[in-house]
Amino acid sequence: MGKRMLPKPKPPWWKKCRCYLQTIIIPICIFQAILLLLIPSTIDVLILGILIGIACVLHFEWI
Repeated sequence: MGKRMLPKPKPPWWKKCRCYLQTIIIPICIFQAILLLLIPSTIDVLILGILIGIACVLHFEWI
């Protein structure tokens, strides 16, 4: 028997949470980029990379 091709539907609270994250992730990325330009450090680069990754995942709806 093959796998189901249609994924299970997401619960309503997940859709609401994802919507809130989409609205706040870009300003947080911009703030982190400005902080990185003013006071560069390795941790800031890692945090900005993770935030950009989360923003891409939310934008392309991979989750």
